[in-house]
Amino acid sequence: MKAAFHFLRLPLLPTVSALAVALILAGCVGVRTEGEKRAQRDQELVGRTYRPSGERPALPKLGTNALLHDFLLFAMLNQPQVEAAYYDWAASVRRITVERSLPDPRLTFQSDIADTVMSLMPGLMMDFPGPGKLKAAAGVATAESEARYFVFENAMLQTAFALKKSYYELHFLDAKVSVNRETLQLVEQIEKLARTQNEVGKVTLQDVLRAQIEQERITTEINNLEDSRNPLLAQFKAALGMKAEDAAPPMPHKFESTPLDLTSDGLWATALTRNPRLKAMEAEVRRADASIRLAYKARVPDFNVGVEVDAKASPIFVTPQLGVTLPIWRDKIAAQIAEAQAGKRASEARLSAEQIALAVEFAEKSFMFREATRNLELLTERLLPKARQSLEVAQSGYVSGKVDFLNLLDAERTLLGFQLSEVEARVQRELALAELSLLILGTPPANAPVLPPNTIPAKERKP
Repeated sequence: MKAAFHFLRLPLLPTVSALAVALILAGCVGVRTEGEKRAQRDQELVGRTYRPSGERPALPKLGTNALLHDFLLFAMLNQPQVEAAYYDWAASVRRITVERSLPDPRLTFQSDIADTVMSLMPGLMMDFPGPGKLKAAAGVATAESEARYFVFENAMLQTAFALKKSYYELHFLDAKVSVNRETLQLVEQIEKLARTQNEVGKVTLQDVLRAQIEQERITTEINNLEDSRNPLLAQFKAALGMKAEDAAPPMPHKFESTPLDLTSDGLWATALTRNPRLKAMEAEVRRADASIRLAYKARVPDFNVGVEVDAKASPIFVTPQLGVTLPIWRDKIAAQIAEAQAGKRASEARLSAEQIALAVEFAEKSFMFREATRNLELLTERLLPKARQSLEVAQSGYVSGKVDFLNLLDAERTLLGFQLSEVEARVQRELALAELSLLILGTPPANAPVLPPNTIPAKERKP
């Protein structure tokens, strides 16, 4: 319900003055809140690197001699998903200004007409939300912008991980092909040995045929591995944000691992402090808390103030006006407060669920790293040397007639299996390191266009 109070007409201001006030108000600028200032500074700081002057910066040159860092920076600056998250954040920062601003003033016009125009009354009206309402609305928008920033940072880290994943898989694909080619050369030597043994009557032609069958099997495996390069290259290209019509990027020759000290006792604490998914959830809790404060402000009435000028009267009269809303619908107000409180509880529950999920991920990836490290140590230090020695013994025994061909073939396949297992363990180890560093610990690559860790961004403070 709205009540309006009209006051007596007084000869106060001429029409010209009222119009002048309207023109002045049209160029007004509101007072920025502290949260708004910090959010804008944060966005401008990131924008200077990520989108200077609103344009994409010069991308690093990609070549075979380029470092992995160059490819990561290219991906982060070029990936459309990251760009979309950045502009969502930028839009949410500007929304703070909208929420804390007063409503636009309204020009009104009223006239009494009988046979002629009896009165001509232009006017100006202004709405004023109740005390604290604009500040509370700005607090909600500020917390929302904080959450949007962490969505942007998480998109950046997801892109870096996608690039590293395809980079490692391509690198170790080459290692698998190399192992199979070396094994193929070994089987060719075994086949020649079987031919020699067959020519002197020591073995049957069956041994030669078995060696040829093994050659065909390994050759097919090499072809399959080479063919699997195409989808991996497509993933690598997609991680860089390149379109289908763009030329395929070169692969860097130098292999670079992910440095991470997994013996540190503070890694889990670091994950809780820096993980962008958790930080986004925390910002959602703050947004829900600000929404509760805004819901309580529904009890406070709003006001509108205006003035009308009778330009036909002589002397000219001015009619001041004052209106006030009456927040009488208590069930509606109670529902708004209950809705906001329920939203906060839901946000807190999602935060707890994310913390639990992150703890599980941290444990799983840490185990994968330790498991891969143990497997690598077992393979490189014990199993592979023994498998090579076993093959040499089997070859000597085959020449002397003490070992049959099936045992020789089994020794060759055992060595090949251990070599491929070593490559697979290295892949798993690198992927676990990359996921721990980027997606769980939230550690951005060097020179990533994100807020510096030594700053205190808006998300760390109260709105």
